[in-house]
Amino acid sequence: MSMAGEGSIVLLAAAPERIRNSDVHYRFRQDSDFLYLTGFKEPEAMLVLLPEKKGGRSILFCREKDPKKEMWDGAMTGTKAAVDEYGVDEAYPVTELDRRLPELLHDRVRVFHDLGHDIDFDHRLIGWINDFRGKPRRTFHIPDEIVDLGHLLHEMRLFKSRGELSVMRRSGRIAANAMSRAMRACAPGLNEANIHAELVHEYMINQCEPAYPPIVGAGANACVLHYTANNQPLADGDLLLVDAGCELDGYASDITRTFPINGRFTGPQRELYEIVLAAQEQAIDAVREGTPWDDIHDVAVEALTDGMLALGILHGDREDAIEQGLFENYYLHKTGHWLGLDTHDVGDYQVDGHSRILEAGMVLTIEPGIYIRPDDTRVDKRWRGLGIRIEDDVVVTRDEPEVLTNRVPKAMDEIEALMAG
Repeated sequence: MSMAGEGSIVLLAAAPERIRNSDVHYRFRQDSDFLYLTGFKEPEAMLVLLPEKKGGRSILFCREKDPKKEMWDGAMTGTKAAVDEYGVDEAYPVTELDRRLPELLHDRVRVFHDLGHDIDFDHRLIGWINDFRGKPRRTFHIPDEIVDLGHLLHEMRLFKSRGELSVMRRSGRIAANAMSRAMRACAPGLNEANIHAELVHEYMINQCEPAYPPIVGAGANACVLHYTANNQPLADGDLLLVDAGCELDGYASDITRTFPINGRFTGPQRELYEIVLAAQEQAIDAVREGTPWDDIHDVAVEALTDGMLALGILHGDREDAIEQGLFENYYLHKTGHWLGLDTHDVGDYQVDGHSRILEAGMVLTIEPGIYIRPDDTRVDKRWRGLGIRIEDDVVVTRDEPEVLTNRVPKAMDEIEALMAG
C-alpha cells in the first residue's frame, strides 16, 4: 500500500475454478499473487487495499459459510474467520461486491489492477468508472488511470523473505528425497510411469503435490525438453532424465538429475555427463551478489562449448562456436529461471535494457544440459540419443550461494553408489 500511494485502490481477484470435463473441476490452485498477499486458498474472493495516511485498510470479499455446501466440498472460511485468521481489517460476503466496491472507488485517483485476467470483472470495473464520469464531480474524485499491479507486486515477490526461504528449503528437501527415491527404484524393465509414481508418492506423503508435470524421459526421450508422456519402458544401458519438483504451501522446488537405468554409466555417457556437471558447478559458483543475470548463462555456455569441442561434437575454436551459436544445436535453453510461488517465477531479467544484477534474497535455478538427437548424423554414433541435464535451486546470499536441493547426489560415483545400495 505504501508503494501504491495514498489515494490509490488495489484490487486483486482470487483464481477462478476451472472445469476439467463434464461437472468435474481441476484441483483448485490459488492465484500466486493473491496467495502471496493473503494466504487465502479459496476461490470466489477479492482483496481490496485502500492506502491511507495511517497504514490503510485491507478488505476481503469471500464466500460466507454454507453448511449445505460444506457437506459436499468441505469447510469454508467465511467472513468472521477471514478477519480472525487472515488478519484483514474487514471482510464481507462476495455477493456484496457489486454494491460495496463502487463506493470504495470514490475519491480514489488510480486503480492498481491486472486487466485481462477476468474479463467479466474488467467490464464491471470500467462500467463503474464510466458511471462516475456522468455524475457531478464536486463532491468526490474518480480514478483516472488503471495501473498494472504486477509492476509493484512482482518486484516484491522476486526477493524472498526469511519465512519464504524457510518454506523453499523444506520444499527442496522433499523434492531431493523424492529424486533419490526415484534413483533407488530405477531398474531395467520398469516403465517411466513407475518412476513418475515414486516421485508423486513422496510428495503426497509429505503434504505436497507436483509443482509441474514431471518429466521422466528414458533414452532419446531425454532430448525432448518438455516430454511428459512418461509411458515408455526403461531399457538397459540407457540414461533416464528426470525433471521434477514439488509445491509446499505454494512454493515450488525444481530438480533435474540424469542417471543410468542399470546403475552404471557407460564411457560415452560419463564423458558427456562430466561436461554438463562442470558447467553447472561453474554456473552455481558464479551466483553472487553483483553478478549480471546474463553472466550465469555465459559461464555455462563457455564450459559446455569447451567440453563439446574437446570431444569433437563441435569443431573449430571456442570464439567461433559461441559467436556463431554452434552450441545451440545441442543446448537450446537458458541456464536458469527465477523460482518461487511459480516454477517459472515472476521478476524481470532485464532492467532498463541491461541484464539484471543479482541481489541477496533472489532464488533461481541452474540447469545446463546437452541434447543430441538420435538422428543427428553430424556427431559420432556413440553420442546420438543422449540427453543430459542437471538442475538445482540456488539462493543468492551475501556470501556463498546456497543450494536448496543439494541432498540428492549428482556426482557420478555417488549416483552409482546410491543406486547400488
